[in-house]
Order: sequence, then structure tokens, then C-alpha cells
Amino acid sequence: MRMRPTLSWTPSGDLRPGSTDPEPVAGALRAGGVLVLSGAGMSTESGIPDYRGEGGSLRRHTPMTYQEFTASARARRRYWARSHLGWRTFGRARPNAGHRAVAAFGRHGLLSGVITQNVDGLHQAAGSEGVVELHGGLDRVVCLSCGTSGSRGALARRLEEANAGFAPVAAGLNPDGDADLTDDQVRDFRVLPCSACGGVLKPDVVFFGEAVPPRRVEHCRELVAGATSLLVLGSSLTVMSGLRFVRLAAQAGKPVLIVNRDVTRGDQHAVTRVALPLGATLTALADLLDIPVDGAGG
Repeated sequence: MRMRPTLSWTPSGDLRPGSTDPEPVAGALRAGGVLVLSGAGMSTESGIPDYRGEGGSLRRHTPMTYQEFTASARARRRYWARSHLGWRTFGRARPNAGHRAVAAFGRHGLLSGVITQNVDGLHQAAGSEGVVELHGGLDRVVCLSCGTSGSRGALARRLEEANAGFAPVAAGLNPDGDADLTDDQVRDFRVLPCSACGGVLKPDVVFFGEAVPPRRVEHCRELVAGATSLLVLGSSLTVMSGLRFVRLAAQAGKPVLIVNRDVTRGDQHAVTRVALPLGATLTALADLLDIPVDGAGG
């Protein structure tokens, strides 16, 4: 067995500091049947910021809402200009140690499934199979008129050609791939229509103010029902789309375990919250269980 990494945590004003003992999570993994629910904190070590953690982008950024996107051509131009620039960085992100550990747990039969609130595709890139993307995936686009689905990479190439020389400097990147740009920087950006019908293109993600497709929600409910326990990784559980599955698991008497540095909205339903960095914690858990992680995906 390899030497376990040393874990440490320095409290930072958390009024309810969680445990620094990952053993309960190890116990759940040993039992198998663990359903993973991951959030934005899962990808921060890959260079993608979260919304609500320390320095989270909600402090300086208001995400696009579905209502604004569908109602305003100006809003769509602003979104696509910012998202196009952000995609250049977002699309190059690679899985981190946490993603690779989750994939390793899955390969060794410890997981019953993975639900992610993220839109970055990094779980799949690390080698996880059957991932349910609760909020969709930024690597796809869909036409709101004819329903045609296409590759974000293909659209990015079309946008590059239509906006030659577009290279503003962004103030930052957000978890949805949206770069921070001013109105002046996006004023002349050309938005492209659906190549099949000329309709409005939208990234295949659930915007703020938009409902998760009912069939997807029902599938996630079935995964919770079939799991032995629920392991939440890197989510504040602030929005109901993820919190409802924590509540569902707790109501069914299934242990809920959380690995997140900060207090979450689901703490009251959890048997433990491990307040340690995700990558190091999940790597340590893999070592504890004698599961190799190196070389997994990404």
C-alpha cells in the first residue's frame, strides 16, 4: 500500500467546521453502491472557478437567465461573445485528481452512478461512465426552434470565422464558461443562427431560471433509490436541483456524506461533512482502499 498523503485544514471563519476524518467516506466506499453527486467545487482544481466558494464568481457575476436569453437579441449577443471567449479556456480544462479518483472508484465497482451539476464534461474525460449531467453539457448546442443538436466545437469554428480578430481581454472566467467582458467589448460580435433552420442556438445547459428536464430528474431519483449511500463532492447544495436528492436520500434512510470545505445547505441531512480539499481527500481515500488512480483518463 502506498503512503497516504498528509491532509490538513485551516479553519476560515466556518461556524460549523466539518470533520477532518475521511474514514466514514472510506467506509461507505467499502460497502459499495455509492452514488456520487458533484458540484462546481469538483472542478476548481482544474482551473474552473465555482459560484459560491471563497472568491466565487457570484460575488462579481450575474449568470445569464433563460428568460433573458430567449427574450433579448442583445442578451444573446452578450452571452455568445463572452461564452465564445470563455470556451477557448474552458474547453482546454483537464480532469484533476478528484475526477480521476472518482473514475477509479467506478472502475473498481464501488459506485452505483455519478450525477454532476457541472457542465464541463471532466468526469467523462477522466473515465467515468454513465455520468448524468443534471444541468447539461457545454460541449453541445441546441436549436430552440427545430431542436437540432450540434457540437460546440463546430459552432466555435463557425464563430471564429464570423468574428475574425475577436480577442478581448477578459476580467475572469465563470463556471458556466462565460468570460467577464464589458458591453463595449461585445458590441460588434456576430451571433450565428442554426445552420439547419436559422433559429436561435442555445448551449445545451440548464440556465438559471430554467427547469431541469423532468425525465432527467426522474432518472436521478431512480439512482438515489437504488444507491446504498449518497456522496456529495464539492457542492454547496444551495440550489434545489441538487439539494432535493440529498433530502430524498435522507428521507429514505440512506447515509449522506459530504466532502466540501465550506458549510453546505445539506449539512443537516449528512452523517458527516469532511472539510478538506477534494483532490487530496479523494486521492487519500483511493490509497486507503488500495485503488490506483494514476493514469486514469484525462
